[in-house]
Amino acid sequence: MPMDALCLAALLRETGESVVGGRIDKIYQPSRDEILLQIRGKDGPCRLLFSADPAAARLQLTQLPRENPAEPPMFCMLLRKHLTGGRITQWKQPPMERIAELVVETSNEMGDKVFRRLVLEATGRKTNLLLLDEAGRIADCLRRSGADLTQTRPLLPGMFYTYPPPQEGKVSPRETVEPGSWPPDTPADKALLDHFMGLSPLIAREVAFEALGDPSAPIGENPEALLNKLQALLDKLDAGDVQPTMLLREDKPVDFSFRPILQYGPGTDLKRFDNFSALLDAYYGQRETQRKAQQRGRDLIKSVTAARDRLKRKLALQEKELAETANRDRDRMAGDLITANLYRMEKGKKSLTTENFYDPEGGEITIPLDPLKTPQQNAARYYKRYTKAKTAQEMLTVQLEKGGGELRYLESVLDSLSRAEGDRDLEEIRQELVDTGYLRRRAKAKERMKRPSTKPMEFRSSAGLRISVGRNNLQNDQLTTKQAGKGDVWFHTQKIHGSHVILWTEGTPPDEQSLQEAAQLAAWFSQGREGRKVPVDYTPVKFVKKPAGARPGMVIYTTYQTAYVDPDPTLAERLKEGK
Repeated sequence: MPMDALCLAALLRETGESVVGGRIDKIYQPSRDEILLQIRGKDGPCRLLFSADPAAARLQLTQLPRENPAEPPMFCMLLRKHLTGGRITQWKQPPMERIAELVVETSNEMGDKVFRRLVLEATGRKTNLLLLDEAGRIADCLRRSGADLTQTRPLLPGMFYTYPPPQEGKVSPRETVEPGSWPPDTPADKALLDHFMGLSPLIAREVAFEALGDPSAPIGENPEALLNKLQALLDKLDAGDVQPTMLLREDKPVDFSFRPILQYGPGTDLKRFDNFSALLDAYYGQRETQRKAQQRGRDLIKSVTAARDRLKRKLALQEKELAETANRDRDRMAGDLITANLYRMEKGKKSLTTENFYDPEGGEITIPLDPLKTPQQNAARYYKRYTKAKTAQEMLTVQLEKGGGELRYLESVLDSLSRAEGDRDLEEIRQELVDTGYLRRRAKAKERMKRPSTKPMEFRSSAGLRISVGRNNLQNDQLTTKQAGKGDVWFHTQKIHGSHVILWTEGTPPDEQSLQEAAQLAAWFSQGREGRKVPVDYTPVKFVKKPAGARPGMVIYTTYQTAYVDPDPTLAERLKEGK
């Protein structure tokens, strides 16, 4: 993982300059694994994030907004009780451990000064966040463990806290090491990982690359070059010589470190940042927001996916039934031939062989009969089957068209869920599904705290024109049918689910650059965001209509043009309102 002990040390050095000496004003818990401290530091207010997410364990100063739940969780309330108003006196990190301690001077119930510690253990899948009292006992933690007291280190309220046991057989890279026992054919990066604590695989490979020219090269007979490079790295870190760097492939972040990483060559781009806060916000920001929204909306995704799959099965059966009605003319023909031959038929026959006057060549045809029915009843049976098939064909055609619209609607809801950015977005989509009958209304829904609805995403084109992007189908409807003027320009990906985009023209013809940027935003906020040359239809709003009874977000349009654009992952950030 990128957040090894060395990277954590560099991050603590940077963060400590802003938070040590500051006071904790407010405490929030935006999600199950995150705690956010609002601090009055010596350089002004700042926000310190602790993430105990095993996939993204870290601490950092952050500028990204985070949405808070309507009611704070119990752990958040406990932190507020013991830490609000406290003064941060110290950052601590045990040598070469992925553990950070925030020491806070505060007051107890009697008004006496006491010290509390907030401890982040960024140790992979056992990542945890703990609050310790002045005696070193655990007040509480995000993840309790060891309820049966059989574990070597139970983490329960009231128990004394101890550090995780050191990794067996490993020593600190700051200690003197005799590498004589290393076999010469041992890969250099493996030797570093097996013998030293606090190193990530990324850093071990980079040290091996600098020393030997190949991350996986064997140590050879002289490992001193490897140890010298490791010592030089530690010396730079102690001197504060760090360069927060993000690694990108095809413009997508894949890793980060406290120094440039050169082992991957030209296939990986390096992007340097002024500080770790900006680096971590950029690395985790969008990816983590979407991932958490998808986790919180998992029940919605499950419900909509189940409804979509049921509808697909129903449509498949209806299409099969419709295909069977294609032979209805044969039933009508059989009825006509039986009627024409009534004079020569008797009850009890199992078939009728007669000349087929519908056949241009005048061939014969054999028609199966029910021997228990009269000739007139057999003719009526075939006419009834024909009428039933004809009616079924008409009804199935209508039902298939309606079902296809429902399927497109459910696909659009799934697309909105994939791009939801927070609880408010999810709540609006849930309400939409309740209104359309796909979900039941929650019990005591009226008693719940009503959240203010979210607003469409707002951007400014390079020419200064406003661009609005709907977050879900309800916002798409509002933008297109209620808010936009007839002269504003509407954008949507062609035959691909996505957001409605409105380019507000303000009464003047829009420039080509603004049209291009609006089309790129429509492509980015759609299911086609990973593609190339995505077709985007655009037309004045006056040519966009919503059919009566149509589902939210469903419209028809005419007199349009089509632009083929490449979605730009950086455009939304560059054009975002206020940037």
